[in-house]
Amino acid sequence: MTTYTTLIILSGLVIFSYLFDLVASKTKLPSVLLLLLLGIGLRVLVDNLKIETFDFLKILPALGTVGLIMIVFEGSLELKYDRDKNKIIKGAFLSALVILIASVSVITFIIYEITGRDLYTCFSNAIPFSVVSSAIAIPSAAALSKKGKEFIIYESSFSDILGIILFNFAISNPHISTSSFTGLGLNTILIVILSAISCIVLLYVMGKISHHIKFFLIISILIMVYAIGQSYHLSALVLILSFGLFLNNADTIKYAWFRSIFIYKNLSNDLTQLHQLSAESAFILRTFFFVIFGFTMNIYQLNDQIVLVNGLIMLASIFVIRFVYLKIFRRENSGAEAFIAPRGLISILLYFNLPHALKIPEVGTSFLFVVVLGSSLIMSIGLLLTKKYVRAEPYSGMH
Repeated sequence: MTTYTTLIILSGLVIFSYLFDLVASKTKLPSVLLLLLLGIGLRVLVDNLKIETFDFLKILPALGTVGLIMIVFEGSLELKYDRDKNKIIKGAFLSALVILIASVSVITFIIYEITGRDLYTCFSNAIPFSVVSSAIAIPSAAALSKKGKEFIIYESSFSDILGIILFNFAISNPHISTSSFTGLGLNTILIVILSAISCIVLLYVMGKISHHIKFFLIISILIMVYAIGQSYHLSALVLILSFGLFLNNADTIKYAWFRSIFIYKNLSNDLTQLHQLSAESAFILRTFFFVIFGFTMNIYQLNDQIVLVNGLIMLASIFVIRFVYLKIFRRENSGAEAFIAPRGLISILLYFNLPHALKIPEVGTSFLFVVVLGSSLIMSIGLLLTKKYVRAEPYSGMH
């Protein structure tokens, strides 16, 4: 493949992704779903033309990790905190926690019934299927009311964080003991301290950099700290969410010493530019990740009726749990929120990070693909059905 052909394909994918975003804003059909279908279409075309391609599975985890960081960071930069939002934050956290635990329990049982493997292996495999993907949920919540959108941003981000914590805990502790929970507590305290220090240091650095290249340096430091944290099995996504929230709310801190050291003249302008840069970076990374994921899927495995039936049972359990919880504990939800439970980028990343010894052939990539694609389809249909009941409000966390 020549250099120019590669450039045409890459730029073409970005153009298609932009058009998909326009379609998504009008139809409430998630652009991620269209990107997956584009990837599948390209795979079919390449197979028919017998063209040799690169093994994209090698770059998928790294691409997905950076994409996840940018998407959560972009979402957190839209959130303005005030005490009135404590109820939404508490509700979003409880929703993420309870639904995650319930989903993991039910899906562990489903995988156990399918495979007959030991409960530890089934539990470890259930976690990737139980986490709501903020990469898909946050853009899909754009049509909701202001409170609905904020709830989804917080809930899906908490779901990602709690899912990573649970996943790290599971693969690090094949045999659970008191020391396992002590380690979890220490890791949680450590990541909170690391997040607080990183937020202060990065804001200080932002104010001191006079070079015209500033934001990619900040983002690079953020990614590096995230990678270091993750390599030590710390749930470093807390750091990303915290930094975005801290930056967008730093100007509300009234302490004179803090304002004199950290709040600088161009902070508001810098935040606007950083938000724009993170949004466009997230868009590019999301585009390539989901097209490549669709491309790497062997769609011919979807002819397997057992995979389809088991995938549908899992999808049914995911949405039943969510419907029941939101119906009982979140009375003010518009109905659309119950459908926003997509599996996507985070599920794929966690699945690829499963140790080889824990992977179950019956719950392979084709099974993952059914759940990712199916959850996006159900969400699309749900948003279309509830569209007439949802009153979208103009929303921006940057004012």
